[in-house]
Amino acid sequence: MSGVAVETRGLRRNFGDFEAVAGVDLSVADGEIYGFLGPNGAGKSTLVKTLCTLLRPSGGSAAVAGYDVATQSTQVRLRIGVALQDAAIDPKMTGREILVLQGRYYGLRKSEIQSRMADVLALVDIGDAIDNRAGTYSGGMRRRLDLAAALVHNPEVLFLDEPTTGLDPMSRIRVWEEVRRLNDELGMTIFLTTQYLEEADQLADRVGIINAGKIVAEGTPDELKRQIGSDVVIARVAGDVDVARSAVAAIPGVEGVTVRQDEITISVADGAATLSPVAVALNACGVKVVDLTLRTPTLDDVFLELTGGHIQNGNHTEDAA
Repeated sequence: MSGVAVETRGLRRNFGDFEAVAGVDLSVADGEIYGFLGPNGAGKSTLVKTLCTLLRPSGGSAAVAGYDVATQSTQVRLRIGVALQDAAIDPKMTGREILVLQGRYYGLRKSEIQSRMADVLALVDIGDAIDNRAGTYSGGMRRRLDLAAALVHNPEVLFLDEPTTGLDPMSRIRVWEEVRRLNDELGMTIFLTTQYLEEADQLADRVGIINAGKIVAEGTPDELKRQIGSDVVIARVAGDVDVARSAVAAIPGVEGVTVRQDEITISVADGAATLSPVAVALNACGVKVVDLTLRTPTLDDVFLELTGGHIQNGNHTEDAA
């Protein structure tokens, strides 16, 4: 590989008149964990499916492991591992049978499959359940089996499309640990799409934020959070939010103000020094303060600053372990 694992230039993907991916430029280095962050419908999964050769680009170009996804799709497929949101796992097969079959798909010899399975199962915690039928697996176990299947052929680049969506917190943490081990121990490049803010913050070396098919920001999690100031004051108010916005925007030290329904997000250089003036200003303009809090910025604050909306996470969870 040339030092660049994934590269796109002006990549577009249309569905009729709808442009799901609208001219994306990105570059992911070998051995990097790249987090692709955005809400449902932002274009994350469409871009991943295009990079994995499941969809053809409508325009622009994309290369994975040095091969063009449109003209060299077979070469790309031999070098990637893919775990999409909906795992296609035969419930009547055991976990071991599924991994053996995956190895055969990639032309591995029996001895190679056994060796790779030992390596993969040392990284991905499936335990004795490997010899149980997949239909008996919990949601967390199915996700881990799907991850193991994506690793049997020792891919250069691993694509994980929202790998922990729907999992309970403990299962999510286990998947995070396995992703870190793959990167730390194997140096594997990982392209991770997610709508969980803490997932991108915890795992990614760099994050790209996508909205309406376009990348609106890119950088390390810390770099992105520094863009909106060192602290964030959140005020929930009852009254005229436009009046409240004008009042707090005039306070010295306020760097940005965003309003969403009854919530005002105020980016400030020094939260401790600004909290009291914010309360005074809101009271003086006749707006009732329902709640006033101070915290450090999150990636959701970055997304709110850039797009005017929050990333909405689903609350549904599957069984653990």
